[in-house]
Parts: sequence; C-alpha cells; structure tokens
Amino acid sequence: MAALSASSRPAAMSKEEAKDAARNGKQWSLEDFEIGKPLGRGKFGSVYLARERKTKYIVALKVLQKSQLTKAGVEHQLRREIEIQSHLRHKNILRMFGYFYDEKRIYLILEFAPQGELYKKLMKVGHFPESQAAKYVLEMSEALEYCHDKHVIHRDIKPENLLLGHSGELKIADFGWSVHAPSSRRNTLCGTLDYLPPEMIEGRDHDKNVDLWSLGVLMYEFLVGSPPFEAEGHQQTYRRISRVDIQFPKGVAEDARDLITRLLVKEPTGRMNLSEIKNHPWILRCLPAPLGNSTNRSK
Repeated sequence: MAALSASSRPAAMSKEEAKDAARNGKQWSLEDFEIGKPLGRGKFGSVYLARERKTKYIVALKVLQKSQLTKAGVEHQLRREIEIQSHLRHKNILRMFGYFYDEKRIYLILEFAPQGELYKKLMKVGHFPESQAAKYVLEMSEALEYCHDKHVIHRDIKPENLLLGHSGELKIADFGWSVHAPSSRRNTLCGTLDYLPPEMIEGRDHDKNVDLWSLGVLMYEFLVGSPPFEAEGHQQTYRRISRVDIQFPKGVAEDARDLITRLLVKEPTGRMNLSEIKNHPWILRCLPAPLGNSTNRSK
C-alpha cells in the first residue's frame, strides 16, 4: 500500500480534473488509485484513503463486498444510494465522484472528509457548545433544504452519518436509506430507532417532514449529549416518541428549546420549515453574521 498523508490537499486543478472525469462518465478501475490507510469499517466493507494516480487527487474509496450485499438483500438500496448521491452537489453533502466494480467488490469514489466522523467528536466532548451546535444545525438545514428541493428524502439523519470536512464543515455522508420521491408518500420503516418520527413508528405514510423531526432530535443530542426519547427498551422509546415526551435538562436555553420543540411536532405538516431555521432567534444569537444569515448554497 502506498503511504498517503491524510492531510494532503490536492491542487484546485486536480479537483476540477477529477470532477470532469466524474462528469464525463470515466470508466474507473482499481489501477487508477494508490490505496492508503483504512479510514473505517462498515457492515458490508471498508473505506480507504486513496489517491487518483493521474491527478494526485485524494479521495475516500469505499469497498463493498458483493457477497455480503447479496446475502443481506440490499443491492437495490445500494443502487438507489449511488443514483441519488452521485447527482447531489452541495457544500454540506459528501460528493460521490463515481463507482466501479470487479468480480467480488463494488468501489465507491467519495470525497475525503479530513476531520472524520462527527459522532466520534461528539462522544469525545459529550455535547457541543451552542455556537458549534448552531453551526451544524444551520448547515444541516441548508443541506436538507437542497435535498428536498431535489425531491430527495434522507430518512436516516443521525450523528453516525455525518462527517467533517477540511474546515470543520458538516457533510451528510450516508444516503443508504434515502429515496427520490417526487410526489409519493412512503410507508417503509427505516432509519435509526432514536431518530424515528411518530408517523414511521405508527406505520403511517411519511414524506420529507421525517427529516425535520430527525433534525430536531439531532439538535437535542448536540446540546445534551443523548437523544431526547432514549429509554430502557424499544417499546418505551416508541411510547416516548409517539407522545413527543421531551424533557429538557437544565442548561438548555429557552430559544434552543423553542427551535427543538418547533421541529419535534407530532403532526408532520406542523413542523417548522427548513427555510425558517436560519432566521430563528437561537441561530441568530449563536452565530455571528454572515454565517447566521447564510443563504449561500452550492448548486
């Protein structure tokens, strides 16, 4: 394996060349990459630091075992993930440059996020200070608003699915449960228990508003260090979610509580619009301009 530095930053021209190659449908192969250290391991394979030989552009190469995907019956889910993520272009969404495969494996070419997993950072510090939590919530709201404009519902927002870029910017990284739903309402139970909205656990149809609920749960966990509906067993958690049984510990500011409770509304259509979050008093108090008034999005 080649010795690659995780801190390597490719030149701007290399990045553009890599994007052009992705855009033009280049047929990649493993020979195009120098493989470096492992970045993480998942249920169906591993992620490695890699460098494209021609441009020297640093990427993350996700290597999935076909046999494990087939055994779990998630081939369709992977195809959907590739189709959706490869078409999204936003500064707070991890870019997928392309994919290729051989007899035994499927390889996803992903943007490299140097600061790693947000979940590990959260576990290390316990909870985030308000200014940092507000920055992440604003970035999430803008990324999700972009997704919803593209008729994409993520459906599995949680700290484990978020990475941090070179400047500490948040990146939504896992679209395994996402769906492109231009007009339909869906009734698939998916996502992570603590982040499931009432309409999902009650077996009702759901739409893009599931992501608003998950953002409220995420904000609570950022500030408190644990999700709001945590309980000893699944049934108790289900019950607390269905009742919207939120209990705030001391130290959570009133304006923060207000934003969380505007997102954690049982009736999906009653949840706060993503476009309104950037102007909420908590965001404006915690973030100095121009970040608190950010409307810039990478299209």
